[in-house]
Amino acid sequence: MTRWIELEGAVNVRDLGGLPTHDGGVTRHGRILRADNLQGLTERDVSRLVGELKLRHVVDLRSTAEVTLEGPGPLTLVPEVTHHHLTLFAEGGRYTDVEADTIDAERVLPWQTRRLDEDLRMTGIYYGYLRDMPDAVVAALRAMSLNDGAAVVHCAAGKDRTGVLTALALETAGVTREAIVEDYTATGERLELVLRRLRASTTYRDDLDSRPADDHMPRPRYIEQFLSVLDDRFGGPMGWLKQHGWTTADTDALRTRLLA
Repeated sequence: MTRWIELEGAVNVRDLGGLPTHDGGVTRHGRILRADNLQGLTERDVSRLVGELKLRHVVDLRSTAEVTLEGPGPLTLVPEVTHHHLTLFAEGGRYTDVEADTIDAERVLPWQTRRLDEDLRMTGIYYGYLRDMPDAVVAALRAMSLNDGAAVVHCAAGKDRTGVLTALALETAGVTREAIVEDYTATGERLELVLRRLRASTTYRDDLDSRPADDHMPRPRYIEQFLSVLDDRFGGPMGWLKQHGWTTADTDALRTRLLA
């Protein structure tokens, strides 16, 4: 995949440009990026992001505990960059998304059996972001839509919280479901590097080591089932957004941002 942005201090950074839309178009390069934790960016990384790629907005989905323990990151020292800390705070482990101990299957997937399998666990986590922190989800999408330079949305691994926000943004822009799923699963190409980075931090190590590495793989069915829940309950992601204050002007802003 050519959308990867190679940095020294982050390993799961890619551009949301070049993705196909339902009307035959493609998304624009250099507008919205997605990433893993930006805490380790080097001076050269910052120079490339801010100078070359014109980064102006960082949407940080990490919890308050993560930011406190890991620090806000070097981009907070750059005056040209505005930070939007919008925690989704639906983590099941101590500080991260990697373990959910309880899922209310009746609220999440009432039409399935009550067996707590991995698909249900991940769908419960993803839907929990929307159920528990709808205002943060909407505010994050609005921050990603601001049109005075590039924006990056990130969490710790750049996989789950970032994956959900990215899927909602791409859906709003009219990107095909196939492309949304492919973008979600692309993190799997860098998963070993992502886990190696996070295991170097005491903030994440225990949660990560509580499950086999393969359990962290972003599988297509996880995001497909999450989107299917929104289809069944709200007529799609746009239906959910509209129920939580998203407007036509918001849609126009995000589409202007992402569409060529």
